Order: sequence, then C-alpha cells, then structure tokens
Amino acid sequence: MRKELQTRPSARHKMHRHGQWAETLACWWLRLKGWRILARRVRTPPGEIDIIARRGRVLAFVEVKLRQDVKAALAALHRRQQQRIVRAAHCWLGQHPQYADCDMRFDFIAIGRRGLPRHLADAFRPDEVLSESFHRW
Repeated sequence: MRKELQTRPSARHKMHRHGQWAETLACWWLRLKGWRILARRVRTPPGEIDIIARRGRVLAFVEVKLRQDVKAALAALHRRQQQRIVRAAHCWLGQHPQYADCDMRFDFIAIGRRGLPRHLADAFRPDEVLSESFHRW
C-alpha cells in the first residue's frame, strides 16, 4: 500500500509565497501613486532587487519587507542589505544604459499584516551606505 504524500507547503515555501504577495501589493501601491513598474525580483551577481520603478526622471529601486506589523518591517532593513541593494542597482544600470540619465533613489515599502503599506521614499542614500563599508577596511 502506498502512503499519500503530504501536500502541505513547507515553511520556506509559505514565506516565499507571502513575500511574493507583499511585492505584488507594493507594485499596486506604487502604480496607484503613478509609478511604472519596470521589473520585479531582479537577480544580479551582488544581490536581488525587489522592484524597479520609474516615474518621470526618477528611477526607484524598492525593497519590500513584510512582517507582523509595519514597525517590525521598518526595523528589518539592515545596513548590509542596503549595501547589497546599492551594488545590485549599479550592476542593473550597467546592463540598462537607457536609464543612466534618470535620478536614482532607493525606496522602502514596509507592509504589516494589517493596514496599508508604508512607502518611505529615498529611504537610504548610496553614498552613505557604500562609504560606511569602505571605512571598515
């Protein structure tokens, strides 16, 4: 007699699905604010960028965090991750020179289990993030 395979998703798969849901919600939030989504889940050698969006001359690299509440999501973006995102953005721009004239910024969208997403425009600056990593050496 053959045992039935369990169809329950693993915790990792569940987190991945929740993360995709949060990124989809963030994309709609940005669209409602007039942003055009250029790419999602962009993989580069330095790291992944959740969302790349454009509005006018501004090109935003957006990190999305989903936690129990917005406060916990806001606390989840660490300096090292910011450095990876900045490096990934520079890598992506190298592959997409048509956006070189845009003003680049790094946004953050915090999503809690309840309530609306919180969009922090210009959440961190690449010069501050990268200069700090060079000072450690």
